Amino acid sequence: MIKKLIAALAVLAFAVSNAPASPASSGAVVIKIGSIAPSRSPWDKALEKVARDWERISNGTVQVRIFPGGIAGSELDMIRKMRLGVLQGGVFTSMGLSKIESSVTVLNIPLLFHSAEEFGVVFDKMKPAFEKKIEEKGFKVVLWTLAGWVNFFTKEPVIYPEDLKKLKISVTDSDPEIEQVWKKMGYQVVPGDFKDLMVQLQSGMVSAAYLPPLLAGSGQYFAVIPHMLSMTLAPLVAGLILSDKAWASIPADLHQPFIAAIDEASRGLFEEAQGLAADAVKMMKENGLIVHDAPPAALEKWRQAAAEGVKDLIGPRFSKEMYDQIVGYIQEFRKARGK
Repeated sequence: MIKKLIAALAVLAFAVSNAPASPASSGAVVIKIGSIAPSRSPWDKALEKVARDWERISNGTVQVRIFPGGIAGSELDMIRKMRLGVLQGGVFTSMGLSKIESSVTVLNIPLLFHSAEEFGVVFDKMKPAFEKKIEEKGFKVVLWTLAGWVNFFTKEPVIYPEDLKKLKISVTDSDPEIEQVWKKMGYQVVPGDFKDLMVQLQSGMVSAAYLPPLLAGSGQYFAVIPHMLSMTLAPLVAGLILSDKAWASIPADLHQPFIAAIDEASRGLFEEAQGLAADAVKMMKENGLIVHDAPPAALEKWRQAAAEGVKDLIGPRFSKEMYDQIVGYIQEFRKARGK
């Protein structure tokens, strides 16, 4: 009951604050940022530091309000609220970012990247192109980075793609194109909202999900889907986006100091998140999680399956030119390191 009361008060606080601030009464630019990151998570702590720094740098002429843990709604809700001016910013995963600019989907192709270092090198080269496309849609990218990796968690052991085809996979109901790709590849998928995942799992509607280990542990999902494939499926990208109107409302002479403050607050964020993810896996293993390694033959089959799925995304979600460019950067990276 106490948890429900706190949640209700948090939602009420957000609702009350939805009324735009009056410049005449406050004399300050108010930036309200929604976030799906849980309260007290590394991302939430970094955001709180950014809020304090921005207010200090601007001498209080810019005030930041953070609404963590999905108080401001889902990623799609936050995008709508930003377009309406109810929110001025939001923290999104690549799933939300792809709703602003579909080409971001290319970053989540399963098994495309083999390491954080590899992803970082390629991502740095591709950032300008992605940011230009996102800004053309009316948004300003102030930060985005690798936040972690996603794994399969299942009710039964999964080693080969054929094993996964026997299970029902939870997928987002906001992305019918991805749903159709799964189906075309022969997998059983059940669309739904992430907030309903536990109900889906407990009721038997689904028996598999792809999650970052930290979320699988903190949300106790592993208790229902206690098998994890150690092979990382795809990178999890997260970013802080403001509406272009919100960014324009901030005095231009503050833009560079604000970006510098964000860079400082986010330094080491990935490493901290990875450390927590490793701790989460250790905790889950101590409480019944079984981790399965994929032998080389299985890994090759997974890569073949992923390559098949990519064919249906080229064109509808991202251009062949962009995909080929990323693959080219990956090959350059591996060649330079003798891989």
